[in-house]
This record gives sequence, structure tokens and C-alpha cells, in this order.
Amino acid sequence: MGVVDQAIMNADEQTLMQRLQAHVQTLAGDIGERNMWRPAALNDAAQYIGDQWNRQGYEVKWLTYQISGVSYPNLEVTRDGDERGREILLVGAHYDSMMGSPGANDNASGVAALLEISRKFTAVDPAMTIRFVAFVNEETPFFMSGQQGSMVYAKLARDRGDNIRLMASLETIGWYSNRPGSQRYPPLFELFYPDRANFIGMVSDFRSRAVMRRLAQAFRTHSDFPLQTAATFRFIPGVSWSDHRSFWHYGYQGVMITDTAPYRYPHYHATSDTPDKLAYPELSRVTLGLSAAFVEIARTGLDCTHLAKAKCRARTCDCSHEKVHLRRPTDREPGT
Repeated sequence: MGVVDQAIMNADEQTLMQRLQAHVQTLAGDIGERNMWRPAALNDAAQYIGDQWNRQGYEVKWLTYQISGVSYPNLEVTRDGDERGREILLVGAHYDSMMGSPGANDNASGVAALLEISRKFTAVDPAMTIRFVAFVNEETPFFMSGQQGSMVYAKLARDRGDNIRLMASLETIGWYSNRPGSQRYPPLFELFYPDRANFIGMVSDFRSRAVMRRLAQAFRTHSDFPLQTAATFRFIPGVSWSDHRSFWHYGYQGVMITDTAPYRYPHYHATSDTPDKLAYPELSRVTLGLSAAFVEIARTGLDCTHLAKAKCRARTCDCSHEKVHLRRPTDREPGT
């Protein structure tokens, strides 16, 4: 397992790796399984995230809702933008784990990256408003229901008129391998994508394709870590399997950032999803690349203004143009 030689990591990558590993160890090692069946652990995880953000200097909003008399919090922190402050870039990750699993990769890895990206933004003066959200209740039995934490949050955002230009969901981003055959896909995708699990993925529906390309372009500007992108139908298995789906439901554009979870990770939703399984050098490089990409977008916006729009339409610009569409350009996307 692993594609990055830890011995050649620079000082920033080493420091970040240690912080990421500490977050994962606390959430998935010390706290462990955290969900509705383990309410004390779920509360401990929320408290840990809130404490980390307080230490970074943020004012934490605990957005609590109730299910059968039990309170569940989404946590939100914001760094206000300047000239484009009404436009919101939202980065989120769910902090609960599947029943029976300590959830190191799914999704302590995403939360760890969320915490370190927010740390980066304490020294940034963004043009767009940047918002970081830790979502509760992504896993069964709440997934794809109105009680899923991100569904509650997205509805609230729509009701209050939030102009969320992009929601990026950090979902299971910590396992990598150079072994041939270590990467699998839904049917047909293997014809277009590599068979080694050595890349980070960005996945969107067709409506969110342009913002995904912009994010991918920004990532590639600042990182040489392998990246694969795909915009496709929502019904393809895996495409909707995270909190970005909730924002699609309420009309926002969203992207999932993932190592592809069950398509590569042998410990997905298992008791063996423990902190020792993750590839921390790779997670560090991915987090650094995402941090830089989000900073660029928060400073300059999501519009494709770096080249003429005609060039972007002709795909002669530097934007990332994903390999797979799997539809005719005139097809309408279901559900939009």
C-alpha cells in the first residue's frame, strides 16, 4: 500500500501528515465507532471537531436538530469573503461512522483533511466566503433520507437563501496503492480509467461538471498528485454516495472528492477500518493540494475567467476535462 515515499516528503508535508494522523487516531482510534447507536462517542467526535475549530480561532455554530427526541449537531465555521462575500464555497465532511466500524477512512480521513484545510484558511483573506461544515448522520439508517445531517443543512441553506456556488464533500480519501488491479469501477468505467488505486478522484453530476473542472484545474495547478475526474449520471453506483447528494437535491452544485471507497478500499464499512490502514503520506499530499485549490478558488472565484470562454468550450484551456460523460451532449439529466 502507498505511492509516496515518506523519506522525500518536505517539512510542510511531514508536519501536516502528523496532524492528519493525530486527528484520525483521535476520531477512529480513541473515540472509535460513532453513530446513533454510540451516542456518547458521536458527541465526543463533535466536541473534538468543535474544540479544534475553536483553537484555530473560529466561532463554531452548533446547528442542532432532533430525531425522536435526540439532538444531533452539524458544526459550521465561516471565514467571510470580501468583494465576493455573497458567494459561498462550502467544504464538508461527515463525522459519523457506519455501525460496527471505527471509520478511519470513512470518514475520519475526510474530517482530518477538513480540519487542516480550515487551519490553512486562518491566514487567508478570501474574496468568496468559505464555509466548513462537519455533518452528522451520513451513514445508515439516515443516508438518503430527510434526517441525514447534510439534508437538514442543505434545506436550511436553501430556506435562508445561501448562495452556495460549490459544495465539496470530502469522502473517504485516505487509501492508495500502486498494485496493478487495486482499483475497480462500476461497469464500463474500467475502459477509461487506470487499474491502480494511486489517485484521488473528483466526481460530479452533469449539472456540476463546470465547477468540478474548475476545482480540478486549480488542484492540478498546485499539486502533481494523480487526479481523475468524472461527470456522469447520478444513478451510477457510488456517484451519489456522500453528502454532496443532499446539495444536488436542493439545487446546488456539488462535487465528491474521494479515493473511491468500496471500489478500492478493502476495509470499507468494516471493523478493520482502523487508523493503521491509512496511507498518511498520500493523504498529506492530497490535503495540501486541496487546500491550495480551495484557496485559489476562494480568492479568484469559480468563473472560468483565466481564458476566453470560447477556448474553454473548445477544451483548449487548462481546465480539467473529465474522460467519461457516458451520454450524448443533448441528453437531459434525470432529476434536474
